[in-house]
Amino acid sequence: MKYRSVFDIIGPVMVGPSSSHTAGAARIGLVARQLFQKEPEWAAFHLYGSFAKTYQGHGTDVALVGGILGFDTFDTRMTESFKYAEDKGVSYSFYEEEANLDHPNTVKIRLGAGKEEMELVGISIGGGKVEIKELNGFELRLSGNHPAILVVHDDRYGTIASVSTKLAEYEINIGHMEVSRKEQGKEALMVIEVDQNIDEKTMGELTKLEHVKKVTKIHD
Repeated sequence: MKYRSVFDIIGPVMVGPSSSHTAGAARIGLVARQLFQKEPEWAAFHLYGSFAKTYQGHGTDVALVGGILGFDTFDTRMTESFKYAEDKGVSYSFYEEEANLDHPNTVKIRLGAGKEEMELVGISIGGGKVEIKELNGFELRLSGNHPAILVVHDDRYGTIASVSTKLAEYEINIGHMEVSRKEQGKEALMVIEVDQNIDEKTMGELTKLEHVKKVTKIHD
């Protein structure tokens, strides 16, 4: 592996050596960890495009592992993430995929713990910024750079309105919102980017709403 000196850290808030291949990868891993809501027992990283070609030299591998362990982009433990994963008993594997996708810096992350599994597809768009393109088969567009909530719900009339009304009650402003569903009338996913982190009380109130099955959040 790869890099072990102070020159591997660029600036106070971002791991190096590459903002897109390292800091962006760390952010995708961290978003996956936040959405999974627990430390995984195992992780599989499927790398596409330039991620697949340069992931070892650019530290994409240690950044992804650090992210799923909960390390933020500025965390100095990032370069030792393999060791921390081993200490915690978290296994991981990397797969170099040959498929040509729309964006060269793409990774599919699969996480598991016990019977729970999650799959996420993210891209690093440069400067440490990322987009989440898919979650458990739902297509979405999530920046990963702003606080957000993800609401899994039954595809029923009035559910979107009830969630937005509850956020308005707590004076939470919505910056971006979209809904994805695999099939009409079945399960749907609501993605809402907001202007501030959501507290646990609000999360609890959202969970109690009719037709809402699960609520998770991404925070700064």
